[in-house]
Amino acid sequence: MTSDREVRSVCCGPSRPATPVFESSTGSARVRTGEGNPGRVGMVLLEAAAFLMGSHDKWAVPADGEGPVHDVTLGPYWIDRCAVSNADFGAFTAATGYVTEAERYGWSFVFAGLLPPGFPDTRAVAAAPWWRQVHGACWRHPEGPGSDLADRADHPVVHVSWNDAFAYAVWAGKRLPSEAEWEYAARGGLEGAAFPWGDDLEPGGERRMNVWQGRFPDHHTRPDGWYGTAPVTAYPPGGHGLYNACGNVWEWCADRYAPDYYARSPRENPGGPAFGTTRVIRGGSYLCHASYCRRYRVAARSSSTPDSSTGHQGFRCAADAGPVGTR
Repeated sequence: MTSDREVRSVCCGPSRPATPVFESSTGSARVRTGEGNPGRVGMVLLEAAAFLMGSHDKWAVPADGEGPVHDVTLGPYWIDRCAVSNADFGAFTAATGYVTEAERYGWSFVFAGLLPPGFPDTRAVAAAPWWRQVHGACWRHPEGPGSDLADRADHPVVHVSWNDAFAYAVWAGKRLPSEAEWEYAARGGLEGAAFPWGDDLEPGGERRMNVWQGRFPDHHTRPDGWYGTAPVTAYPPGGHGLYNACGNVWEWCADRYAPDYYARSPRENPGGPAFGTTRVIRGGSYLCHASYCRRYRVAARSSSTPDSSTGHQGFRCAADAGPVGTR
């Protein structure tokens, strides 16, 4: 692959050039945890339910296709309470010998503010110069050579492509959530709210998610101490038991992306368009900031090519509500 990238959105990160891909998935009000259920530890079971998906509030991004708001009915499904951590992904690679796409390509995109002083100049993305091409950057070395996962075992794995996330999910006996499943779980039972806890970004002055604070991209006030990723359980969970559904890292969904999909999607268990070159990402990341990007809301959506990787892209898994399989 070349290092010339198309940047769809400065907050979501750059993508590798798209190559055509062709294929989708399913989702709940009462919640049951997977503790004591082999293969579903760390997950919650969401019962069949209906909800209003999408947004038309003042922060909605029309070009992203956040509307129209529409009724969706989901069947029951399991979903991870947390994003997949470095420890989780390490267990996968140790068991399988899997090599991520960033490792195979030999580089990935890293936020420039995380690079050490004096780091050699590397190619930057023209439309978003805070993204730097760093050779050797991968999930094991998030900021490139010389960086490691010390003290980050419980942080979300990053520099994973959709293809990498899909491979992990298959190994774990799970799958990636559909976009509708992701949004319903993230909403935590609150109809139409901007965030899993309501419409106030910081209710009572309390920080609820890991997003940029200060002046982006050159000054971060670090009010809760995090610069980059935070642990997967760093903030209180939402009403459905999910941690960090908004902020921290973007999360891959199973669906292909189309900005006009909501206008034609089926009411029951929508699984995304049948064709497309990019996959849906949800939730925003530690780089989202109100000055240019409010995609850290539960209805916000974006996309990236399935072989792309960046330092703020991770995932969580889902699973059908039937019997647990073995891997």
